[in-house]
Amino acid sequence: MGATRQSWVSSTWRDRVAPSLDDIERLAAEAFAELPDEFRSLCGDLEFRVVDFAEDPVLDSLGIDDPYDLLGLFEGVGLAQGGGLSWTGRPPNRIWLYRRALLDYWAAYDEPLGAIVTHVLVHEIGHHFGLSDEDMEAIEAAAD
Repeated sequence: MGATRQSWVSSTWRDRVAPSLDDIERLAAEAFAELPDEFRSLCGDLEFRVVDFAEDPVLDSLGIDDPYDLLGLFEGVGLAQGGGLSWTGRPPNRIWLYRRALLDYWAAYDEPLGAIVTHVLVHEIGHHFGLSDEDMEAIEAAAD
């Protein structure tokens, strides 16, 4: 490794720590703000939460053994199921982003962290719109 590259790597990473929950939340907020207005307006009061891992009951309900396998989750009633209507006593629709799983994915693949967070956020918003994983895979394949 050349001296310039080594110096850059040392100075860039020496004092860095893993992105925090707040850092991931800021990345998600920036990604959401960059979405088209029409798309954002359909999200209504959708909440975004960032935690390290999904809780065990959530993983169990999804049949997931390894918490690193779940990067994000939509929780609530999607628009296609009447989620745009106001119901008294119903918790708000929420998207969960799981920091440790996101960071593990980031470490394993050659993708910028912001792109990963954006992809997971948009995927979970797709669930809010009523799209299945299969629907979104087909859309992504058509876009590629």
